[in-house]
Amino acid sequence: MTAEHNESILIIDFGSQVTQLIARRVREAGVYSEIAPFTTAAEAFERMKPKGIILSGSPASVLEEGSPRVPQAIFDSGLPILGICYGQQVMMHQLGGTVQLGDSGEFGLAFIDIQDRCVLFDGLWQPGDSHQVWMSHGDKVTELAPGFRPVAVSPGSPFAVVADDARRYYATQFHMEVVHTPDGAKLLANFVRHVCGLHGDWTMAEFRAAKVAEIRRQVGTGRVICGLSGGVDSAVAAVLIHEAIGDQLTCVFVDHGLMRSGEADQVVSLFRNSYNIPLVHVNAEAMFLEGLAGVTDPEKKRKFIGGAFIDLFEAEAKKIGGAEFLAQGTLYPDVIESVSFTGGPSVTIKSHHNVGGLPERMNMKLVEPLRELFKDEVRVLGRELGLPEAFVGRHPFPGPGLAIRIPGEVTKERCDILRKADAIYLEEIRAAGLYDTIWQAFAVLLPVRSVGVMGDGRTYDSVLALRAVTSTDGMTAVAFQFPGDFLPRVATRLVNEVRGINRVTYDYTSKPPGTIEWE
Repeated sequence: MTAEHNESILIIDFGSQVTQLIARRVREAGVYSEIAPFTTAAEAFERMKPKGIILSGSPASVLEEGSPRVPQAIFDSGLPILGICYGQQVMMHQLGGTVQLGDSGEFGLAFIDIQDRCVLFDGLWQPGDSHQVWMSHGDKVTELAPGFRPVAVSPGSPFAVVADDARRYYATQFHMEVVHTPDGAKLLANFVRHVCGLHGDWTMAEFRAAKVAEIRRQVGTGRVICGLSGGVDSAVAAVLIHEAIGDQLTCVFVDHGLMRSGEADQVVSLFRNSYNIPLVHVNAEAMFLEGLAGVTDPEKKRKFIGGAFIDLFEAEAKKIGGAEFLAQGTLYPDVIESVSFTGGPSVTIKSHHNVGGLPERMNMKLVEPLRELFKDEVRVLGRELGLPEAFVGRHPFPGPGLAIRIPGEVTKERCDILRKADAIYLEEIRAAGLYDTIWQAFAVLLPVRSVGVMGDGRTYDSVLALRAVTSTDGMTAVAFQFPGDFLPRVATRLVNEVRGINRVTYDYTSKPPGTIEWE
């Protein structure tokens, strides 16, 4: 179930790795958007009643048998349509144009020459201009469908941008959703505002109201258990659900012994003292550490933790007289990495404990009010709900906790070492005034030992890796560049103050190719 919006854009996903960026750009233009796979686009269209359609890119070729197609109902609707890359090719193919299998292609930065005026270019581009875009295609359109005219070209694409003003159909061969097309966000804004005629006044306050109404419809008079992890996602979800259904909600904070230093006390204090939300505090450290003993595979860790959480939630639900709903702070990036959010052919990067880790026998229905939001949008919603900045602005923390920051076997001793090291690292970051500049920072205790010299004696202890990244939504990230003296100072503190560590490294890997967390 999804919140209702008077003005929305439906994005049809054909399997592109950057489709979620289209949704972000549309929301940044002040218009609510949702992504649906081409396989269920017709149903999503009927449910949403959108004001416009955007067709995504794809790794497929329209010339392949069984490749994705646009439901005919979309073309019959009379609504504005924007095709991007494969979206352009499939429009031409289905509407009477010609697409040719490419023998070379365009990949990476390119420049297009503007040949004619177009509503997409309003306030941006003029005939005779040349502009940077980002291309990623092998096939190309060689003959336009009836009614279309070319408005821009590139060396490898005779129809880099095309327009059918009468039907309000527009298409680009380049990807306007990525940052490598500098004016891409403005082009998308022109589509949703100037072509679709939307006001661009969607706000988080509207999302909040719509979600409250949706939660009330879904839950009715039922009871809800909400799992708190200590992170901003579950905290925002809990406060939003509590606003919708009040005392029908009971929060369950499972202290699995994998939390950061002092985190359990902070979570319990916030919800018992500040929000007066019914809260059950379960100390399950022994259960989790016993279950993780000997487990080294990261997917098995996540699966076990997800299953153990559900076992505990179900047990607590019985204690309060039964609850048929389980609420979680699942976000859009969680779902994209775990399984295709759109039901498409995306590769599973890793199972998030609250997505891929859920056992099939779970006896409760899910309430996931943040499922369509990115992390930065959740922070905006948290401020809208009045959560303290100490919670809203904190760095992300994974539900499986320190278990996925300890590659190899998880033990209490290793958790205690990592807890202390992580606290020192974050303390130094805050002291340097860098905490709010960094998206996420944490330490990882590696399953590697190294020889060291301390006090004129030989040591053979663990290696600690430090990680800090900047990001907007967690989908991409780059390593944070600390001032020159910061890392040596922190490394010295860590080796001197944390028994069991004698070497410190820093992780410079971006996402992609890495992920932010190590497991």
